[in-house]
Amino acid sequence: MNRIEHQSYSPVYNGMPARELGSEGWHKPWSGGNGGNCLEAMKLADGRVAVRQSTDPDGPALIYTPDEMNAFIQGAKAGVADFLLS
Repeated sequence: MNRIEHQSYSPVYNGMPARELGSEGWHKPWSGGNGGNCLEAMKLADGRVAVRQSTDPDGPALIYTPDEMNAFIQGAKAGVADFLLS
C-alpha cells in the first residue's frame, strides 16, 4: 500500500508514528555537518507537512499546516529563532 492510499484510509494526526506515513517522500532539508542527526520533512497530499527525527524514523511525526510551516520558516529566516542556537 503506498503512502497516498494509506492516508486515505487512516487519519493523519500530530504525534502519530512516522512509519504509518510510509518510507518514501521524506527529505532532509536541514542536513548538515552534524553526523546525520537532522530533521526529515514530508509534504502530505493535503498540503500539511510532517516532520520527524532522522535518527528515529519510527518515532512520532509532528504534523504542521502550511500556515504554521510558513510562519516558522519566515521567522527563522528573520532571526526570531536564533535563541535556539545558543
